[in-house]
Amino acid sequence: MVNPPAPAPLLSVVVPVHGVEAYLHQCLDSVRTDVPADAAGQVEIVAVDDASPDRCGELLRAYAATHPGVRTVHLDRNVGLGPARNAGLEVATGDYVWFVDSDDWLPPGTIPAVLDRLRAHRPDVLMLDHLRVRDDGRREVDASSHLLRGTAEVVRLADRPGLLRVQHTAWNKVVRREYLDELELRFHPGWYEDIPFSNPLLIGAERISVLDRVCYLYRQGRQGAITSTRSGRHFDAFDQYDRLFDWVARRYPDERLRGELFALMVSHMLVVVGNDGRLHPHLRRDFFHRVAAHYRRHLPPGGYPRPGGVAGLKHRLVGRDNYLAYAVLRQAHRLAGLLRRPAAVPEPVPPVAGPARPADSPTGRDALAGRGSR
Repeated sequence: MVNPPAPAPLLSVVVPVHGVEAYLHQCLDSVRTDVPADAAGQVEIVAVDDASPDRCGELLRAYAATHPGVRTVHLDRNVGLGPARNAGLEVATGDYVWFVDSDDWLPPGTIPAVLDRLRAHRPDVLMLDHLRVRDDGRREVDASSHLLRGTAEVVRLADRPGLLRVQHTAWNKVVRREYLDELELRFHPGWYEDIPFSNPLLIGAERISVLDRVCYLYRQGRQGAITSTRSGRHFDAFDQYDRLFDWVARRYPDERLRGELFALMVSHMLVVVGNDGRLHPHLRRDFFHRVAAHYRRHLPPGGYPRPGGVAGLKHRLVGRDNYLAYAVLRQAHRLAGLLRRPAAVPEPVPPVAGPARPADSPTGRDALAGRGSR
């Protein structure tokens, strides 16, 4: 008598791990303890030790030894977030894959809700909402979360083009594994690796489902995260956008789509160049000139939907490669913000288990920022 092979899990949660000893158990426990008893074989965790310099490798071995359904991969050298995700993807066996960063965690009830939606819609991509969590415990709604509202059925990007403006990270999307292979998508090395990965997922999808529920808690301000690290490696974003536009030109050469992506690129680059936590002042001028060069390289012949107001003015200054005027505008805008700050009223944040309703947020400047390598 031959025993039939065990069925593949519905969902593989791939967790790249590097330098997160203080947060690792919270992340893994938030996934493992959320799996319903009757779905134990439906979810696997694949944790990838990216040659972590702390005790993460040891903690992972101990965790996998005592918790069924947890598998580990140990890399002999540090490769960075993107390649570490690829390493986990290569051994994942689930029909769907979800890339969860190891310093973040899931609110209770997330895994059952995700499994139910995957079974009901069988999408190529399932999009999820999230909250940003500050060191002091404050939870903030992302400025792009309102774009997820009102999508009850399976759609294509052409039906809901606004979905392209939802924060372009890997961790807010659950993806059908075979669909990744069809698109020939993997993560590239370097920071901002989400750019040429996350956007194509939506562009190529025939079936997009949206789970209007907070399913992810995104930790802010951790030392070592690129959104709070001053480094010349923020220049990696230029190569990542070149990869994105090359992929789109080969697979989906549509002028309107190119215009939308171009507008997103310029807005994203302006977030980076204006952020004191990412670029040292002595790098800001060079970064701005690189943005202007990318503007000229990728500007669609028919133009693009440029935003209005101050944001649109910044776009124009990039197009003219006028750093001096940009620097003056940036300083004036920051000064005006400081003068307005005492009168600011904090917005209420909905419970974690429910949908995040407020459309605006004090985190709007980072709406397109992505996370990048840890």
